[in-house]
Amino acid sequence: MRRIILSGIFIALFCCINQLEAKNPMTTLKEKERQIVCIAMHTARGDMPNLKTALAAGLDSGTTVNEIREILVQLYAYCGFPRSLNALGNFMALLREREAKGVKDAIGRLPGPLPEGKSIDFGTANQTKLCGAPVKGALFEFAPAIDEYLKAHLFGDIFSRDNLDWRTREIATIAALAAMDGVDSQLKSHIGIGKRNGVKDEQINEILAIVKSNAVSHFPRGGENTAYARYFSGKSYLAPLTKDKRLGVPLSNVTFEPGCRNNWHRHTGGQLLIAVGGIGFYQERGREARKLLPGDVVEIPPDVDHWHGASPDHWFAHLAIECNPETNKNTWLEPVSDSDYQTATAGK
Repeated sequence: MRRIILSGIFIALFCCINQLEAKNPMTTLKEKERQIVCIAMHTARGDMPNLKTALAAGLDSGTTVNEIREILVQLYAYCGFPRSLNALGNFMALLREREAKGVKDAIGRLPGPLPEGKSIDFGTANQTKLCGAPVKGALFEFAPAIDEYLKAHLFGDIFSRDNLDWRTREIATIAALAAMDGVDSQLKSHIGIGKRNGVKDEQINEILAIVKSNAVSHFPRGGENTAYARYFSGKSYLAPLTKDKRLGVPLSNVTFEPGCRNNWHRHTGGQLLIAVGGIGFYQERGREARKLLPGDVVEIPPDVDHWHGASPDHWFAHLAIECNPETNKNTWLEPVSDSDYQTATAGK
């Protein structure tokens, strides 16, 4: 009897777990998908150095050569031929570099033949299925050629290529549009299309967060600044930009997530900061905080206590130049308290 009861309890628990799992599927992007977001984002911005890094990471995460090639080709319809062609050239050069180093990347399959019939017909059917209803409007009556190009070429010739599913195509499209200015209406439409084709709300939020966090400046963000994490409230990222020590001018890009700031500190040789993205703040002890926008320069005299970081609601990036590097020493002091930070940034 005890075994029967225990078995019944086990079965009941098993069913409950299965039901919970069914109601709570994994809603975060896979690593492969995160790299697709970065590839699309950097392509749309024309950021070739960071695109090369994202392409390599995409290959390393298991995305095939033909999948990436398909994404870059599709993106010409959203960010134009020049950026698509530049991205494809960048990718081609990277593949040659990797091949020369003995890296064997998975090629993946090519698309099969297009459906029989006219592309305008199966493209219209694809567009209707993607959007959930026929797409009409005054704009397409005003310029019928663009309606034909969308239906026949984009949704017909491109979206009918079957080596990339529609969900993945929409992840790339949402990322590209989110990285561009002045396309809010199209972004909103493709978010809706993405949802219809399997992209979860949490995944869309993740796409937008990745794009936003990488939009701080044109300089590389670098890796998480773990070596100095104990001197920061919140996460920061560090990208050393100079390598030749003979130049004697250490230069790095430092990126702060919203609300992140470093501790009070001072430099015996002084420091220069150049704001390059987002919104930040700089404050010397005993003085009012200064709001920093791209292009602002901060000259920090030797042995002056100060802190700098992001605003509460925006990412921030600055270039940091160490003055008098042979003798310059940094002394870390106490953290900037939450109340002092709030006071310093309030209403600015």
